[in-house]
Amino acid sequence: MALTMDDVDRFEASRPRLEAIAYRLLGSASEAEDAAQETFLRWQAADVDRIEVPEAWLTKVLTNLCLNQLTSARARRETYVGQWLPEPLLAGDPMLGPADTAEQRESVSYAVLALLERLTPNERAVYVLREAFDYPHREIAEILDITEASCQQIFHRAKKHVAEGKARTEVDEATARRVIDEFLAAATSGRTEPLVRLLTEDAVAIGDGGGKVPARAKAFEGALAVAKFMRGLFKPGKAQRALAGGSVELHATTANGGPALVAVVDGRVFGVMSLEITAEGIAAFRNQVNPDKLERATRHWAAADHGEPLVSIF
Repeated sequence: MALTMDDVDRFEASRPRLEAIAYRLLGSASEAEDAAQETFLRWQAADVDRIEVPEAWLTKVLTNLCLNQLTSARARRETYVGQWLPEPLLAGDPMLGPADTAEQRESVSYAVLALLERLTPNERAVYVLREAFDYPHREIAEILDITEASCQQIFHRAKKHVAEGKARTEVDEATARRVIDEFLAAATSGRTEPLVRLLTEDAVAIGDGGGKVPARAKAFEGALAVAKFMRGLFKPGKAQRALAGGSVELHATTANGGPALVAVVDGRVFGVMSLEITAEGIAAFRNQVNPDKLERATRHWAAADHGEPLVSIF
């Protein structure tokens, strides 16, 4: 049956929520857009007059599409070149979804999205729908075709797995900005010692180049190893400039709700460095430099004025 304009409008009203759910499930903005569009095609082919609760129907279709995608994604990531990290979303991106509660903000953080990779597809779906979108267990059970009791058990198990991998208590926004300024000063000083003092003893640095931009296949672990890597990363040189394609401007912003540095070359986002900052220091750097995962960030960045960069390097 052909959709009426009301039917199309009803779907479009749900699209932002559907994309936000899909992004949290898949860790990819482009795949989230595809999943929402495929849901629209299913909506277009359905007898919508017989669908009693359209929002529930759309969520069920989208979630199951994402579960299928997650199963195949696990196989693809086994052959992925280097470390796999989620696609970052910059401040103001509507795909970040609801951010009214601490749980909602945390569920889209880069650190938690990375942790969700450890969960089974069902655990991930239950965690996202419950923690980020406050769906009742009864509705989640209907979406996944499981019992409500099973849904509750899966949620508690998933939440425990995520809690076990989380860093210490994070700091407030003002403190995070101060740490970023101190980090930039230390990283561009050419010395290792100031960087070590800013890091936790078990700090890690992970980079995702997707085989298109050089990135170490194994994470750097420990304050000294991470500090040496950062010192080299920020050291000016012809090789670094050639790799970036020009002078790199660094801006402080937020990505996935957390502190981040955005590296921009001639208006193009070259990299997004997400920092996990705790009361003890910087616990993790997650560097996204795979150009395929920065297209949305570049579009979003170009749409707003970000002022002067904190520093230009190379």
